[in-house]
Amino acid sequence: MDVIEISGLRAHGRHGASPGERDRVQPFDVHVRLETDLRAPQDSDDLADTIDYDLLHRQLCIIIKERSYALLERLAGALMDEIFRDARVSAAEVSISKLRILDGATPAVMLRRKNPRFSA
Repeated sequence: MDVIEISGLRAHGRHGASPGERDRVQPFDVHVRLETDLRAPQDSDDLADTIDYDLLHRQLCIIIKERSYALLERLAGALMDEIFRDARVSAAEVSISKLRILDGATPAVMLRRKNPRFSA
């Protein structure tokens, strides 16, 4: 499979399990890796034949901004659900980092999943 990645996505939201964390907006860094077949867009040069990463970026930012979860695992799952709405994605990885909360350390969660809706 071929790969599309979105790296350096920074969005601000209200997520966290500790008291007060969801009371204020904080930054989250996200890295997304999608596996898909890129032969059709390689030949056609048509955006309709590939994953529109601009649209996906905007959708992921909306989820981070407008929803609120206690756990990074749940937030990563919501992002994965959005990615898997496109059945052309065979598998994905989503990594979310919560910046500078552990005395300067940055915790992160990574999910790796196969898309149950994938159709070859």
